[in-house]
Amino acid sequence: MNGIIGSFVEAWAEFRVHKARVILSLLGVGIAVLALTAVVGIGQIATQAQIEQLERGSGRPATLVVNPPFNSETGQSVGAAEFDAAMADIVDRYSITYAGRTSWDSTNIQLPTGVQLMDLALVDPPYGVMHRVELVTGSWFTDRDELRLMPAIVINDLLWDALGRPSMASHPTIELLTERPTEALIIGVVPSSQWEMSFRANLLVSAWEQIRPTAIGYTPSPPTFELWVPLEIADVLTERIRAELTTALGGSLVIDVFRADYLAWGSVDPVEPFRVVLLGVAGLILALGALGLVNIALVTVRQRIREIGIRRAFGATAPRIFLAVMLESVLATVFAGFVGVVLAIILVQNEWALSVFAPDLTDVPAFPADAALLGFACAVGVGALAGILPAIIAVRVKVIDAIRY
Repeated sequence: MNGIIGSFVEAWAEFRVHKARVILSLLGVGIAVLALTAVVGIGQIATQAQIEQLERGSGRPATLVVNPPFNSETGQSVGAAEFDAAMADIVDRYSITYAGRTSWDSTNIQLPTGVQLMDLALVDPPYGVMHRVELVTGSWFTDRDELRLMPAIVINDLLWDALGRPSMASHPTIELLTERPTEALIIGVVPSSQWEMSFRANLLVSAWEQIRPTAIGYTPSPPTFELWVPLEIADVLTERIRAELTTALGGSLVIDVFRADYLAWGSVDPVEPFRVVLLGVAGLILALGALGLVNIALVTVRQRIREIGIRRAFGATAPRIFLAVMLESVLATVFAGFVGVVLAIILVQNEWALSVFAPDLTDVPAFPADAALLGFACAVGVGALAGILPAIIAVRVKVIDAIRY
């Protein structure tokens, strides 16, 4: 143990003596460690941003979708009330916290510029959590909104612009021109997608059932149920829901239950090509830095031949000489690796980087520990590899030749 501690002390002393040359040779190693660590960190953030985007469209893992059952012979869907009752029983039996209905419809609205058509996404309150709904301003639906006398509505920002971007604090309203024109309270605004050009709003299913048209010829779209369930039981629960609906509603119906979340399609790694290229470049820089360290270490060892011979003559063992020489490179690269990792954390976690790589990120992940460990591991590995050759040369020096050098 004393020999190992002594080797560390000697290595640190030599590092201090030759610090100018060593630090210059460590620039490449530090930059490579910075690149490696930053690539892993940015890759995780970019992956999280892509996953959140996918979850906004298809739901969080695991999201089960239950389409309205229909008769295979007549093509007619089962009654909405009967389907709702069967699904409510399943949700209650399996204690599913997040479950709700979704469907689409449309209605005319009164704007200052005239009457316009607006698409309606009819949802239940859990939809916001299940699909990571992003808000520009205001809030999403809660269970209390289902008790309002005036229906609550969440509009897209295109419609918000057309209304003059009123503040939510002013309790703005919009008139829905159904059979019975109804004022709806705007409680929030969601962003429009890049390709979206029409007015769109989210309205609670329960609210639409009270104000939707009832004229002959109007056929409302039957709702689809979405259930956010634990990933490990998703497949089993899919079969159970299908079997229970078949029993409750009749065996002649087609029961369509499937997973819609992105994990049902396979793994997602949207930045893999980007990561591979940068890791290759960082690896090349790391190799060049290692070559520079080898050259510095070889020159240093040759300048210390006489010193090494004298130490051997006074009893220093070959293993101690080997370890001391190799540790000089390791200590140097560990220092470079530490600086590189710290700079990578600062670079990846600052607000500017997040706004560039993941502007819509909701859950910002902590800097990955595996990225920091990878940076340190690479630094230690490069130091060890760069120190082996000089250490072997130092050990093979004959004592008498070294003293005469």
